Amino acid sequence: MRDSSDTEIWNYARENDFVIVSKDADFHQRSFTKGFPPKVIGILGGNCPTSAIRELLMSKQEKINIFCVDTEAAFLPLVVVRS
Repeated sequence: MRDSSDTEIWNYARENDFVIVSKDADFHQRSFTKGFPPKVIGILGGNCPTSAIRELLMSKQEKINIFCVDTEAAFLPLVVVRS
């Protein structure tokens, strides 16, 4: 969905029960104005390599799993820590 608009991505995720993982602040804002589904995981921390995001998601897997089944949570911020 590389060339899709934010709205198209949002609707696709909602219709297919997906969670959006994004560094785009627009999805953060949309999650507060529209609610969920879909849920949004926001990657915070500026520019970082894909490997750092992968490591972050792997290290926070338990937290992500809890977020995904939480019936009240719409947005989960995760911060990339640089060494």
